[in-house]
Amino acid sequence: MANKNNASDGTIGSWAKRCYFAGRALMDQALRPHDLGATQWYVLYQLASHGPTMQRELVRQLQVERATLSLVVASLVRKGLVEQVADAADKRQKLLRLTAAGTALWAELPDLGFIHQAAFGDIPDPDIATAIRVLRIATERLTALSKGTDQ
Repeated sequence: MANKNNASDGTIGSWAKRCYFAGRALMDQALRPHDLGATQWYVLYQLASHGPTMQRELVRQLQVERATLSLVVASLVRKGLVEQVADAADKRQKLLRLTAAGTALWAELPDLGFIHQAAFGDIPDPDIATAIRVLRIATERLTALSKGTDQ
């Protein structure tokens, strides 16, 4: 009888996880010389691409725990890359924005598009669209199940 808990089999979930970790390893390798981790990069990306952002919004966007993001932001603040400003309307809420040093570092960081290109570059667009659709539907179903609702 097969082990129902074996995550190393050929299931779509195990391959999605392997793909994620392989891409994350390349990302970490590219960012290491800049003393950044992947979650720090995502915060910088959001701020560089979309401007100042409420910290609570980043929790939702990055799908990380609030405590985890607080540690990441604290590290970026210590490095002088990000500043945290109390929101004018609600002083308990923090607005994050890049500092001049953060903007300068962002301009120096490597383009991580090579990871996507290496993984998916020669795969036909319809195949990519199918993979996205299948993983999106599966994610929505599992999220609904975890919340006790049906979709």
